[in-house]
Parts: sequence; structure tokens; C-alpha cells
Amino acid sequence: MTTSRTGRTSHAPGTGSGRVPPQAPPFTLAGRPLHTLLTSRSRPLVDAVVARLAGEVPTYSALPPEALRGEIARIVELNIALCAEVLRTGELPGPEQLAGLREGAARRAEEGVPLEAVVSAYHIGVQLCMDEVLREAAPADLPAVLGASALVLRYLQVMTSAASGGYVQARQASFGDEYIARQALLSALLDGADPTGSAAAAGVPLPECYLVLSLAVGAHPDERASGVSTTVAARRKLRRLRVELERHVEGAVLSVLSPEGGLALVPHPVPPEEVGAGDWDWLAGVLDHMSRVSGAALTAGAAAARPRDVGAAARLSGEVREVAAVFGREPGLYRLQDVLLEYQLTRPGPARAELAALLAPLAGQHGLLDTLRTHFACALNRRATAARLQVHPNTVDYRLRKIAALTGLDTSTAADLPRISAALAALDASGGEAEGTRPGPAAGGPGAPGVTGAAGVVGATGVTGAGGVPGAPGGGRTEG
Repeated sequence: MTTSRTGRTSHAPGTGSGRVPPQAPPFTLAGRPLHTLLTSRSRPLVDAVVARLAGEVPTYSALPPEALRGEIARIVELNIALCAEVLRTGELPGPEQLAGLREGAARRAEEGVPLEAVVSAYHIGVQLCMDEVLREAAPADLPAVLGASALVLRYLQVMTSAASGGYVQARQASFGDEYIARQALLSALLDGADPTGSAAAAGVPLPECYLVLSLAVGAHPDERASGVSTTVAARRKLRRLRVELERHVEGAVLSVLSPEGGLALVPHPVPPEEVGAGDWDWLAGVLDHMSRVSGAALTAGAAAARPRDVGAAARLSGEVREVAAVFGREPGLYRLQDVLLEYQLTRPGPARAELAALLAPLAGQHGLLDTLRTHFACALNRRATAARLQVHPNTVDYRLRKIAALTGLDTSTAADLPRISAALAALDASGGEAEGTRPGPAAGGPGAPGVTGAAGVVGATGVTGAGGVPGAPGGGRTEG
């Protein structure tokens, strides 16, 4: 009776057990080591495993294609390499070798992939690997098959345990003490309460100021793709946003984010009055990186504030973001200075109401308001306006003359142009009902019509005071 390198006790050939003894590692088939068979076929095996996952595990079939071809394929390749090393040495991998599998499982947890799907994926991968290397085994290879199968089963046990541990740890981290403490700090900052105690409890030093971002996040193409899980694609996008933001920032970023947008407080080492153009250019660059890595368009309102003034800055940044949206600005970073005129035009009051009323005669007049908007969007170029509206330039001229007759505002008169532009802005901001209007994104909401005001957000996160923050309630999460 002998003891193998793996610690198993087996009988020598011809002894009393009557069983065929398993072969000791490294295992061979027809003289060729099993681990070299496995590594030589790694690339087609990776493709086969990924295809099998997409075909048999519903959650994986709903993953974005780039996730399957990228990160999932890399994890499968790592799994194959570890399995080959086990077959070569007879030794099971330790925590360091299994770290990549733990991290992959943790990312699946953040994306909302069920644990049973993750475990199934690992089992399918190992099964296909063994099927591939053992399919040419002959009767004489039975000892190698028995020994390799027993060892791979032990590898599958430790690998599944490591992946499950990484998954569970990631899920628990979402609701850990650090998360709760930072959520309390964010709430205190937004409510205007003294944040000193909350900051100490969270272990977060208060900076000289926060750069307060109100974010609107566009959809990733995978969220619209047929057959792709919208939830998984959205969570992947959200994870990338958080990771990229924190990668560029020194210190604890406090955020409440959902796939549609949210609020982020970026710590900054100088007082608000010393924040200069270079600081804002840096933040705009961070936003650009976040957009490219997440694959989603980002529009952000931004303001700088001392910790005690974060609540007011959050409301202002939300209003700035919404004003940028009302006026059709491209995705990017906007401060109050960037939309001063537009911001003022959208403030409630008798002047705004009177401006909007200038266009009241166009209500019910087919195509006139749309023509006026398009004409301004095309820099008063009648041919460009006609092309965008898909009408003849003479039709544009006719409509503009009719607008002038109804409203007394003539687009060919320089003195009337500022009043027309202001009237269109006021109409949008007030959520006007004239034919062709485009109410602002928050028309009818709290605060100024068309622009979210000081009303606080109260969601499942418990964060309040984040007026003007899209998606803050419910699906948000405070991040550090």
C-alpha cells in the first residue's frame, strides 16, 4: 500500500483491493501529460465555455456581449490555468491563486447576478475542461482518469468555496458599517447639520470644500440591446461610474447614485473662493473619463461649497443641470457661470410669465412654434431650418411671416431676437402648453416649475436634501 502526493492511500497492483489504483500526478494519457493537453487547448476551450454559459445559464445569456468576451472570458481562462496547474502538481491552489476568482465573483454580486448562476458557471467550465482532455482516453489510461477526476473534484470544491466567499463578502459590504456611517455623513451635509460627529464616525476628514456634482446619466447601448438584461447592463454601468470617479479623486467621495444619475460630493483641498479654472477643467476631464469608461453620456451641474453649505450647493447644481437640459446643451460639466442668462430666464416671476405669454398666440397654430425653435437652433439659417423640418425654404419664410403677424416678433429684426429667445426659454421653463412646446425635464415638479427647487429627496437610502438630483431615491447608494 502506498501514499500518493495528494495524500490518498491506494493499493499496489495485484493486491487485495481488486481495484485499479489511481495514477499519481502529473497525470498522463498515452504518455502525454494532461496539464499540457489542457493548456494547449485553452483558447478554444475558453470560447466553448463562454458559448455554453450564454446558451445554458439564463443570467449569463443576458450579459452584454462585451462582458462575455472580456471579463467572463478572462475568468474562464484563469480557471483553466489553475486547473492545469493542479493536474501538474497535485497541489490545490491557495488564497493568492484564487484571488482572481474571488474578485470576479464579487463583481457579479455587484451586478446582481444570482449566486447559483455564478456557481453553475464554474461547474460548467470544469466539466467542459475534463470532457475535452479525457475524451481520447483508452482503457489503459483508467488510472490517470481516476486520479485526475478525484483531484479536479477537490479543486472544484475549493474554487467554488472561494468564489462564493467573494460573492457573499461583496454583498455584505453594500450594507456594512462603513456604508451606513458614510450615508449618515452625506445626510448631515445635505441637511445643513453639523457634520463633525458624522465625519468622525465615518472616519472621513472634512475637506476645505466639496465640488458638488448633480449627475444625469444616459443609457448604455446594452440597456437598449435586444436579449440583454437591462438590470445587469445598468449595474455594470453604475459600477464603472463609481470606480472611475474614485480612481481620480484623493479622499472619500460621498455619492448617492443610480443608473439614471444622482449626487456626488468630491473632496477638494482649497476653499471655494480659491477653486479656479484649472480645478474645473480637471473635474470636466474626470467626467469625460467616467463617460468613456461607462459608455454613457453624462451631464452634470457643479458648484463648490464649504461642508456647511453643501445643501444649498446641491440644489444649485441640480438646477444648473436642468437648465442645461432645457436649453439642449451637449453632455458635459456646467457651472452657474456657464448658463447665467439661461438660468435667470428660467426663474419664476411675473417677468417670466409675461415673456412666455408673448408666444401664446402660437398655441394651436400647426408647426409655427416648432419652426421658430428650429430656426433659432439653426442660427437663423432658413435653408438649414427647411432641411431639418423637411419643408421648402419658402414654407419657412411663410411661417416666420405668420409668426410675426400673430406675435409682433420678427426674426428678421435684430431688436426682436433677444425677446424671442427669452420668450422660448421662459415657455420651456414654465412647462407651457402651447402646441410644439417641450416642457423642461422637471416640469410640474417641486420648486420652480420646470426646475427642481429646494424640495428634499427622501428615498430608501435615507439621504435627504438633494433637490434636483435625478434617480436619488430608491436605487441610490452612498459610496466612499
